[in-house]
Amino acid sequence: MTFIEAVQACFKKYATFTGRAGKAEFWWFFLFQIIVSVAVSVVSDMLSLLVGLGLLVPALAVGARRLHDIGKSGWLQLVWLIPLVGWIVVIYWMVQPTGPANEYGDGPAAAGAADVVPSAQA
Repeated sequence: MTFIEAVQACFKKYATFTGRAGKAEFWWFFLFQIIVSVAVSVVSDMLSLLVGLGLLVPALAVGARRLHDIGKSGWLQLVWLIPLVGWIVVIYWMVQPTGPANEYGDGPAAAGAADVVPSAQA
């Protein structure tokens, strides 16, 4: 999944908390949030707040789907509220590989390394 595909998928599933999302979809959307947040915060604090609120629901949705992908409940995102230890635990969960089919569905198609990072062929 490419950067553009991941962002489009997250906005198409804006408030979909069911199903599964692979690592690429989650992390590309996370990068998109960082880039947009930094760019907008340079322009205006009020606009930054509005953009942050607009991106909150899809961020929570893709986070829940990512946790479903490894067989965990989306509610475990609340562990993020625990300073430092919670952050480490949630990041650890988010970098886990896609699991087999579970109660949340069959799972996203596993993307190979070549799909995520282009090769350095000259």
